[in-house]
Amino acid sequence: MSEEIRTRIQGMMSTARDELSQLVAMRSVADPRQFPPEECAAAAEWVRAHFAELGFTDARLARTPDGSDAVVGSRRAADPDAPTVLLYAHYDVQPPLDASAWRTPPFELTDVGGRWAGRGAADCKGNIVMHLLALRALGDDIPVHLKLVVEGSEEQGTGGLERFVEENPDLLAADAILVCDTGNAAVGRPAATVSLRGFANVVVHVDALASEVHSGMFGGPAPDALAALLALLASLRDERGSTTVDGLDRTQSWAGEPYDPAQFRSDAGVLDGVDLLGDGTVADELWARPALTVLGIDCPPVVGSTASIVASASARLNLRVPPGMSAQAAHDALAAHLHAHAPWNVRVRVETEAVGEPFRAETTGPAYRAFSDAMQAAYGVAPTMLGQGGSIPLCNVFADTYPHAEIILMGVEEPLALIHAPNESVDPSEIENLAVAEALFLRSYRPTTPT
Repeated sequence: MSEEIRTRIQGMMSTARDELSQLVAMRSVADPRQFPPEECAAAAEWVRAHFAELGFTDARLARTPDGSDAVVGSRRAADPDAPTVLLYAHYDVQPPLDASAWRTPPFELTDVGGRWAGRGAADCKGNIVMHLLALRALGDDIPVHLKLVVEGSEEQGTGGLERFVEENPDLLAADAILVCDTGNAAVGRPAATVSLRGFANVVVHVDALASEVHSGMFGGPAPDALAALLALLASLRDERGSTTVDGLDRTQSWAGEPYDPAQFRSDAGVLDGVDLLGDGTVADELWARPALTVLGIDCPPVVGSTASIVASASARLNLRVPPGMSAQAAHDALAAHLHAHAPWNVRVRVETEAVGEPFRAETTGPAYRAFSDAMQAAYGVAPTMLGQGGSIPLCNVFADTYPHAEIILMGVEEPLALIHAPNESVDPSEIENLAVAEALFLRSYRPTTPT
């Protein structure tokens, strides 16, 4: 059966490329300050229509509390006692960032060295196309009930779908939930993600003067808000680069699959001679310890700056929080640290953007066993279990709302995909192999006690 399914999927890969090209062309950044909302609306309707063609006759757009539209739908199996599988992906994408850093147009799917490049090609529109391939390969012969949810604001972290699930718990109830928004250790090396870091996003504002003043007339005794902000940010890491937020444990270790430092340097594009950060292993620092990143700074740009002392400056911070640590407690510790370490008694205000708790999956149930077998059959290699440094707060909502469901995190993303960065791309073999694995899983999965 696996070879028959693979043959079907291989025969549809040109269609998959065409469809991914259509999706990538839709600039579905869920932020109207950057792109028109009509771009997200077009992507949502595209997804709805394509799943409706595959038997999700009730597929519709559902408005979520943050104003975004999720695509929801269902497809019933012939056997009323069959288990239910929920398929998840998201159609919104990260902004392209600096267009000049892209080697190809960000919203035009382009062949580059055997990969398909474009914003969202891997995260997460490639997973939408993968779902479509798997379902088409099975045709009418799908022995499980299916439910679908394709999110429209995942990259913004505004929690629309999380609150929608809490308000509509029966709509998406399932025995197994396939969260297709992570990926493999490398191309051709299958993996299931078993842990996710949580996060706390804040903006710290520093005020020192009523307004900018001449650096020649007042420089020296007058406090500089930008210098104060830089000193404050420097207090968040030690000389080894380890995150040093007061009150947060940074000694935990990762007990799972290691991450070779040389491979990490290559995957992350670390320049020759530049040190890796932290006093733990790469896996410790990625998956078991808190990690603070400065995402952006508001201050005068170099071009156009004047000989003035900066009165106010701000920085956006992202704190990743490992499983076993409360993201809310980590947020509170970060806010307290920022207030406690502000130099020169400058005024500090911490604005909270979002907080999401970490997640750890259960891996001993029949869905995990069935998907592991399906991955091995599709890839010819046994899958590994990995941590993931990213955050998907929805997983915790799924776990709390559907405590008996098995949640499996996988997807077409892998280190070379450069998700969230310029030159994002997907390896088409990952779409093909994962579609084979998903189709085999849907054919073979049988829980002990179906919903």
